[in-house]
Amino acid sequence: MTESGKPILYSYFRSSCSWRVRIASRGARSCPLTLLSLTALALKSLDYETVPINLIKDGGQQFSEEFQALNPMQQVPALKIDGITIGQSLAIIEYLEETRPTPRLLPQDPKRRAQNLSVLKQVGQENQLTWAQKVIHSGFNALEQILRSTAGKYCVGDEVSVADLCLVPQVANAERFKVDLTPYPTISRINKTLLALEAFQVSHPCRQPDTPPELRA
Repeated sequence: MTESGKPILYSYFRSSCSWRVRIASRGARSCPLTLLSLTALALKSLDYETVPINLIKDGGQQFSEEFQALNPMQQVPALKIDGITIGQSLAIIEYLEETRPTPRLLPQDPKRRAQNLSVLKQVGQENQLTWAQKVIHSGFNALEQILRSTAGKYCVGDEVSVADLCLVPQVANAERFKVDLTPYPTISRINKTLLALEAFQVSHPCRQPDTPPELRA
């Protein structure tokens, strides 16, 4: 926590895992040193500060002694909140869900919750082009089938859930790695609907404090 009492999110603008957390909370405007961001944090309407961790500059700022002392896993995101530091996006989202339960990101209905988890298992992670395309296609082939039975307006019914927080960054990864999304109409429809929501817009990688000028929207 900062002197102002706000949580601190250690993030990288292009990290899909960081994007999940930014969607989940909501920040404020920026200041010169410790930048604030609008972004589990945007949906939860939490006011927090962002400290950019550049994963490329100088061999990766996540490997610095200062950041390693904060997060021995040397990964982003990391969230400093309530006197503790939490690494890994889903662990952060789970903590926010337990401590700030409104609005809910996991359905109360056990059947809906189980569907939500089945969707999450099919959301992969980005990597090098050829490998990424293969992995994303594999995950999306299964996910498209699952969503046909679970989706309403969003991934699981008509309320935004953790599955949606993971879906949008992964679709962005797919687009980045030039994956043809034509075979995935349900995924594409849900993604388009989610991107119209303010929480997903303000947390977008093109609108972060550390986004390079040429990649800003």
